[in-house]
Amino acid sequence: FIFDECHRSQFGENHKAIKEFFPNSQLFGFTGTPIFEQNATYQQIDGEQASLKTTADIFQKELHAYTITHAIDDRNVLRFHIDYYKPEGKNVPKQGETLAKQAIVEAIADKHDAATGGRRFNAILATASINDAIEYFNLFKSLQDKRKELDPAFQPLNIACVFSPPAEGNKDVQQIQEDLPQEKADNEQEPEKKKDALKAIIADYNIRFGTNHSIGEFDLYYQDVQKRIKDQQFPNQDMPFKGKEKIDIIIVVDMLLTGFDSKYLNTLYVDKNLKYHGLIQAFSRTNRILNGTKPYGNILDFRQQQDAVNEAIALFSGEKLERAREIWLVDKAPKVIEKLQSSVKKLDDFMKSQGLTCKPEAVPNLKGDDARSAFINHFKEVQRLKTQLDQYTDLTEENKNAIEQVLPKEQLNAFRGVYLETAQRLKEQQKKGDDQASPEVQQLDFEFVLFASAVIDYDYIMALIARYSAQAPGKQKMGRDQLIGLIQSDAKFMDERDEIAAYINTLKAGEGLSEKAIREGYQRFKAEKNAQELTAIAGRHGLTVAMLQTFVDGILQRMIFDGEQLTDLMEPLGLNWKTRREKELALMDDLIPLLNKRAQGREISGLSAYEQ
Repeated sequence: FIFDECHRSQFGENHKAIKEFFPNSQLFGFTGTPIFEQNATYQQIDGEQASLKTTADIFQKELHAYTITHAIDDRNVLRFHIDYYKPEGKNVPKQGETLAKQAIVEAIADKHDAATGGRRFNAILATASINDAIEYFNLFKSLQDKRKELDPAFQPLNIACVFSPPAEGNKDVQQIQEDLPQEKADNEQEPEKKKDALKAIIADYNIRFGTNHSIGEFDLYYQDVQKRIKDQQFPNQDMPFKGKEKIDIIIVVDMLLTGFDSKYLNTLYVDKNLKYHGLIQAFSRTNRILNGTKPYGNILDFRQQQDAVNEAIALFSGEKLERAREIWLVDKAPKVIEKLQSSVKKLDDFMKSQGLTCKPEAVPNLKGDDARSAFINHFKEVQRLKTQLDQYTDLTEENKNAIEQVLPKEQLNAFRGVYLETAQRLKEQQKKGDDQASPEVQQLDFEFVLFASAVIDYDYIMALIARYSAQAPGKQKMGRDQLIGLIQSDAKFMDERDEIAAYINTLKAGEGLSEKAIREGYQRFKAEKNAQELTAIAGRHGLTVAMLQTFVDGILQRMIFDGEQLTDLMEPLGLNWKTRREKELALMDDLIPLLNKRAQGREISGLSAYEQ
């Protein structure tokens, strides 16, 4: 038998029953947080002697140790950023001391967008009891209602809450609660009150998400909660309700703090005392590897638990504490700002070595693909460090000013724009498999995900354009150039950036167009531009516009390129086989960029044969 999560699953009667029923079996246990004497809680009685039961007592000899330190060092999981939150004022809380829940709710609401990369990721709020979880749920609801009332543009967080109901003889709930000691104990006090609160929480959930869950089928509710947390992986524009079906913060007591994995969960808010394996297990919900947009697991601790963290790291690291802390924890903000400064200096030195100033407008003057590749690598490191700093929840005003001095926001956006333009050009060479492309170009990893905002999407841009149109000249919060710069700095708009920029240039500030009119106007503008582009291609290759339009529409409807339809398209030209093949290849050279742009990132099956 092989048991996973054996630090929590093998200390009850079932383990004993398995051994008795299968006396000749071999048992293997896997865990990232073994039970040692220091963190043991289960007692075992041998005659008149009582002792604490450890993982070694149950599974005997340790066969192999691959610690969390090894996993972090090997980059199989992420390091942690821990913000021991201190409220403003003279009264600094002591370790383990609780803060006012209202203050914690306000702090979370203020910091959540930064912590989660603009809601790209989601978070868990771990509370000390069922009563605390209920109170937090109601406080969030009240706070968000007030903020919405004060600011109609405020976008509330989707808050959900889950804890087990009173068992009341239900075997399934009893089994769930074997691993939920706090919830089991809480439900023994005023069970009806807990049940009524959970019913109200589920009712709110049903209204918010259009579901029909009930406390009588709690397991289905719990499964749905987990699914919605994992739905964070899907872009909002690909979801039926544009991301409104996702959960931003899930409030828990014991549930989801061990064994639950989601790469798109990056933040843990802590208002409960944690220690040893419970602390490491809870923290580890946040540190699953994704990509460059998730540089670490984010922990915002409201109980000043530095000693508990150090004790847990010392117990489970297999290293001396200081060495383990270096591996487990990310650098403090000032040190990362120094690294950012160093990376910007390296970019500056590189541009000067090319006889250019370190300005975004100088990048197109780089000579040769090797120089462009070097720029990609230099600026990508700058953006990687900026992404890391953007998710720090403990930046001071001094830190923020230092970051702005190193690379002002407008200059950063302008560099992002030329990065994407340069990367797109080099990416085309990679796709063609061009033999003349240098090894530097062939080996480039552009990491476009670092340059795509989770906040800025098509709807956001259309709303910004409408706001620009509505405001009188000279009174806009964001001018035309800033708006275009924002679009050009985001990787999501790489295929449409020129069209959106050209459309903005046709608008007049103060025109007062509604968002609906802006959308319809852009669609007309794009349709006219697409028609002009297709007409020009048809003219160059001696084809009728109608036939070429039908050919292109057929590909985009099915997302399949059919070579026979290309042959049929060229048939009226009456060419011999060799000439027709040459003409087909020339036509496809013109059509491939158009097809890829209109596919908007989706793959057209069969097209790659013509991209070589």
